[in-house]
Amino acid sequence: MVLSADKLTCVLGGRAVVREVSLCARPGTVLALIGPNGAGKSTLLHGLARLLRPAGGLALLGEDDIWRMEPRTVARQLALAPQASAAGWPLTVEQAVALGRAPHRGWLLPLTADDRAAVELALARTGVAHLRERRLDELSGGEQRRVVLARALAQQPRILLLDEPTAALDLKYQVTILELAQRLAHTDGLAVVVTLHDLNQAALIADQLALLAEGCLLAVGPTAAVLRPDLLERAYGLPIHVSRHPLLGTPLVTPKFEGFMTGVAGQTPDPPA
Repeated sequence: MVLSADKLTCVLGGRAVVREVSLCARPGTVLALIGPNGAGKSTLLHGLARLLRPAGGLALLGEDDIWRMEPRTVARQLALAPQASAAGWPLTVEQAVALGRAPHRGWLLPLTADDRAAVELALARTGVAHLRERRLDELSGGEQRRVVLARALAQQPRILLLDEPTAALDLKYQVTILELAQRLAHTDGLAVVVTLHDLNQAALIADQLALLAEGCLLAVGPTAAVLRPDLLERAYGLPIHVSRHPLLGTPLVTPKFEGFMTGVAGQTPDPPA
């Protein structure tokens, strides 16, 4: 099942935030949406998730217009883990994650054995099983983000959309979530679309990158083809250096700023001995 945008345009507040973007997310791959603040990454994700009706173009699930499909049919195949948490809901972690089963059983029917198994797996994979009895409003921001992801996984989707999944997470859980996203694509065969601000994280996990700026798609393709200094400088408006990761060989992006030339606190570094 391929999720695609065909000249997709999305409008918020009377302004075109995403303009004629075309791309696709294929099973078994991670597609990372990158770009500066306000580039339209989250808006594009919402358009793909059937949360924002396009002003032009199409969001397609396979060959079907996602807005001509039944919402429940879409929800059985596609799940979104948004940036916003559900901390205000009077639910325990386990109850919140179980909401991910609604597309399969409805809102009122009791959980089946298959439902409970899906919830348990989602709790375990996101590292929140030990929090199952805690209320959402008792959790840290990072814990709430992992619960949101667990709820999406409980849907057992074939397409997973992740909006800044590493925000508010410490280094350990950033790695855990990024590795999980890559494993869900490469091992479980999902199509994973993720928005990321950290270009080096994107370089490590993505098979394809889509670089957005001011609502337009500047480039889409393999990591090395998109993480180029000329494209990044055009998108971010500052000088960029791209080298190679010393261990993995992936692109390593570093902004050029005065400190590189003058050393720490503006002092010129000592010459090598």
